Amino acid sequence: MSPLKLSQKGKLVYSEEILGRFYVFKDRLQAGALLGEACRQIVKEVDYVLAVPMGGVPVGLMVSKFLKAKFDIIICRKLLIPWNREAGFGAVSPDGSYFIDQAFVKSLGLSEYEIMETIKEQMEEIRKRNEMLRQGRDYPSFNNLKIVLIDDGVAAGYTMKAAVDFVKSRGAKETIIAVPTGCLESLLKLSDHVDLIVCLNIRSGPWFAVADAYQEWKDLDYEYVVKLMKEYERECSLNVKNL
Repeated sequence: MSPLKLSQKGKLVYSEEILGRFYVFKDRLQAGALLGEACRQIVKEVDYVLAVPMGGVPVGLMVSKFLKAKFDIIICRKLLIPWNREAGFGAVSPDGSYFIDQAFVKSLGLSEYEIMETIKEQMEEIRKRNEMLRQGRDYPSFNNLKIVLIDDGVAAGYTMKAAVDFVKSRGAKETIIAVPTGCLESLLKLSDHVDLIVCLNIRSGPWFAVADAYQEWKDLDYEYVVKLMKEYERECSLNVKNL
């Protein structure tokens, strides 16, 4: 991959070689390795790599290896439009705080009841995922820590905004977003809330889809994600024993 470029405002790092291109990554693991190598060049002394499940986990595990940082999952959920379960109007964090695109909600004509029911539904999903993927653990304080937030891509950016808000509420000193692919318009909005964004494959346009960056794309299930995390934990244990 060609040398990384820095945007004029100095908050967005990207690869000029794959700018605007489609199907540039084989899969999430390869994307994570490339992202990890990029992050290693420019991001130093990271305390935590936090990945948004499910798709962000294989990416985040690879980045964590490159940065030699602690790994965990941050479970935020998109607030789904009741009649279109593929699209959202905001997102909710693990502690129940939420972010809503007020202008979009107004255009949709969503009622307060519909909004609160959607939040309740996604909070239950967060609880279930926390049990399955984090054994129901509470989140630690991130006071004075440098955090890298990972997903397999940024489309509207709602889920990532909720993740940013959550780690900041827990005292994060520095917040960085790192994703293999992202929509330019959403990345620019997010850049106002973080210290840096690393996104290798930036694309623009009204029909952005994260999946279009990957040659192999599928939804990930609990079994696969848990298997990856256990393999990572075993690898970390072996590394400690060999010190």
